[in-house]
Amino acid sequence: MQTKQTVNEGLKRAYLITIPAADLTAKIDAEIKKVAPQVRMPGFRPGKVPANLVKKMHGEALHGQVVNDTIRESVDKLLRDEALRPAMQPEIGLNDDYEQGKDAAITVSLEVLPTIEAPSIDGLKLEKLVVPVTDAQIDEALGNIASQNKSYKDAAKTKKAADGDQLIIDFVGKLDGVEFDGGKAEDAALVLGSGTFIPGFEDQLVGVKTGQEKTITVTFPADYQAAHLAGKDATFDITVKAVKVETETTLDEEFAKSLGLDSLDKLKEIMKAQLEQQTAGLTRTQMKRALLDQLAAGHSFEVPGTMVEAEFAQIWAQLQQEAAREEDPAAALKQIEDEKDEYKSIAERRVRLGLLLSEIGQANGVEVTGQEMGMLIQQAAQQYRPEDRQRFVEYVQSDPMAAAQLRAPLYEDKVVDFLFDKADVTEREVTIEELQAAIEAEDGAEAAPAPKKAAAKKKAPAKKAEAAEEAPAAEEKPAKKAPAKKAAPKKEAAAAEEAEAKPAKKAPAKKAAAKK
Repeated sequence: MQTKQTVNEGLKRAYLITIPAADLTAKIDAEIKKVAPQVRMPGFRPGKVPANLVKKMHGEALHGQVVNDTIRESVDKLLRDEALRPAMQPEIGLNDDYEQGKDAAITVSLEVLPTIEAPSIDGLKLEKLVVPVTDAQIDEALGNIASQNKSYKDAAKTKKAADGDQLIIDFVGKLDGVEFDGGKAEDAALVLGSGTFIPGFEDQLVGVKTGQEKTITVTFPADYQAAHLAGKDATFDITVKAVKVETETTLDEEFAKSLGLDSLDKLKEIMKAQLEQQTAGLTRTQMKRALLDQLAAGHSFEVPGTMVEAEFAQIWAQLQQEAAREEDPAAALKQIEDEKDEYKSIAERRVRLGLLLSEIGQANGVEVTGQEMGMLIQQAAQQYRPEDRQRFVEYVQSDPMAAAQLRAPLYEDKVVDFLFDKADVTEREVTIEELQAAIEAEDGAEAAPAPKKAAAKKKAPAKKAEAAEEAPAAEEKPAKKAPAKKAAPKKEAAAAEEAEAKPAKKAPAKKAAAKK
C-alpha cells in the first residue's frame, strides 16, 4: 500500500492510497481457500471442489468483499498512521476505471479537528440572577389551579341551562338511524360554551332542563380524525340528568384535600417549589450564556466547514419548519432568507463553542458514564413504537456517530456544570422581567444578532444557536440517518387510535372516555 498526501490546506486533508493489484489478488486467493471447504458442488466430495471452480462460482462476490474490506482497512490505517482526527466522516472514492487485475486507487478527503490550546478555566466570574418567589406569585398560582378545578352544584330543576353551566348527560349517536361505535356515553359531564364537543352540539343544549330528553343533529367536521365520520350528519339522543351551576372555589384545607394533599400549606409548598424550578431554568440559561460568551471572547480558531454546514443545516431546517407554521409562511420564509448569513455565523459560533467545551471536558476528565448513556438510549427509544424500540437501541449501540449525537447534549451540560463549580459566582436578586431582559441582552455577544422579529415570537432557534446551547462537543459528530424508518411516537400513535374509535371532537364520546 502506497500513501500520498495530495491536499494540506488549513483543516482540509486529502490522500491517494494505491493498492497494488498483486496484493488484492493475494487476498482474493486467500479468501477462496478459506471458503473452498464449505462449497458444495455436484460431482465433488465436500471440501474437494477445485479452487478454480470456486473462483469461477464466487470470485466476483469475493472480489467485491475483498475490495471493500481493503478500502476500510486502508483508511483506518491512514487515520492511525497520520494521527488524524476527522471532523466528519471522510469522503472515500475508488477510481472509476478500476477493474479486477489492476491497481486500486483510493481517494480520501476529510477535514480534521483543529488543535486547540488548552483553555484556561481560571478567573471565570459569573453573576447568578435569582428570582425570589413571592407570596403574591404563590397566590396567583393557586388561583389558576382553582380556576382549572371548578366545582358545580345542582341547580333548581326549573333552571334552564346557559353557557358556563355544567350538564350531566347520557347520549347515543347515530348515523342514518344506526348507532355507531364510540358514540355513546353515560353520565358525561359537559360545560356549555367550553367547545369540548363538535361544533353545534353544545349550542343545541342551551335552555335544556334537568330530566329533559332531546334529539339533536350535528355535522362532523370535514377534517375530523375518524374518516368514517368526517363530514357526516349524525343525530344524538340526549337525556339531561342534571343541570349544575358553578360554585365559588375556596382555597382552604378541603380544597387541598380534594387534590389529594394533606393540607393547604402542603399545596403552597408544592406551588413554591414549582415556581422556583421554573425560574431556576431561566437562571441556568442566563448563567450558561454568560459563561459561553466569556469562552467565545477568549478563543478564536478555525473550525471545520463540514461541521458548520451540518450545524447550519439543522438550524435552517428548524427555521423553515417554524416559518411554514406562521400565518404568512411566504413572508416568514423571506425573512429568514434575508438573514441567512446571520444564521451561518450562528452555526459557526455553535461549532466553535462545542469544540472548546469538548476540549475542556477531555482535559478535566468529564465524561458520560455507561449507566447515563444507557438511560439516554432508553429515554430516546420511548419516542418510537414499542415494536421499533429495540431496533433503535441496537442501531445506536452499533453506530458510534449516532451514539455520539445522542450523548452530546448531556456531555455539554456536564462540562458546563463543571465550569460553574470552578467559577467565582455571585448572586443577585432580580425580578422575572429583569432576568428575561438579561437573557435577551446576552444573546449573540460574539455571533451575528438574531432577528428581532424571530426573537419576539420565540420560535426561531436563533437564541439557542447563538449561545451554543446545543453545540455538539468535538467528539459528538452528527449521526448518519438510521437505517430503520422512524416510527410515530407512542403518544401520537395512541392519539390517532383514540380518534379513530371515538367521534367527539372533541365529540361527546371522547369526553366520556376521558371521564372513565
